[in-house]
Amino acid sequence: MDKVMLITGGSRGIGAATSSLAARQGYRVVINYRSDRTSAEALVDTITREGGAAIAIQADMAHEADIVALFDTVDREFGRLDVLVNNAGIVDQKSRVEDMSIERIDRMMRINVTGPFICAREAIRRMSTRHGGQGGAIINVSSAAAHRGSANEYVDYAASKGAIDTFTEGLAKELAGDGIRVNGVRPGVIDTDIHASGGNPDKPTTSAANIPMGRAGRAEEVAHGILWLASDEASFTTGARIDIDGGV
Repeated sequence: MDKVMLITGGSRGIGAATSSLAARQGYRVVINYRSDRTSAEALVDTITREGGAAIAIQADMAHEADIVALFDTVDREFGRLDVLVNNAGIVDQKSRVEDMSIERIDRMMRINVTGPFICAREAIRRMSTRHGGQGGAIINVSSAAAHRGSANEYVDYAASKGAIDTFTEGLAKELAGDGIRVNGVRPGVIDTDIHASGGNPDKPTTSAANIPMGRAGRAEEVAHGILWLASDEASFTTGARIDIDGGV
């Protein structure tokens, strides 16, 4: 396989699991990271040692110029793009809405919503048959929070993921005739370090009692859903949002 997959936020958590699985399935992998160069380069080294092909590229999803430069680098390094995984995202400290600053809300929407829009724009320009491309797939990583609301925790995060769900549905319909399938996954509580960044590192453990399957998910379980949506096995699937949440 010579297909190229770009995973934003690909150096940790769900992104890292997706990068590793994609490489094992034969994709040439582009691992985007914002600041954790060490983790990104270590993942590239691991993939390379196992016989895969991967590169790490720094870009901040809050800045259009960084995103454009990221895609330009993919062009130079690999000359094609087949799959975009819009995975990069942030969560903030637990807060009620009346205590949120405009800076917090703006940052949340800029990274979790505007960034994926710009990434999709750049991917479409390269993959769409309308623009001379060979088609491809876009997979957006949403969250179970999109339909649960995350009251008293981070309604802003939940709202940003609700926007991603709507984006997925609309973009899928817009691109269905252009050779690009657009789908999403909505992970529930997954055992990654994103919870620590939100000040709640024990959430995978404390949430287990409220999950029908009795445990938090693993990043690899989400990665398998993403890779299925990217594959030819999902050739008639577009506009879908797959819940990977243990039955919540």
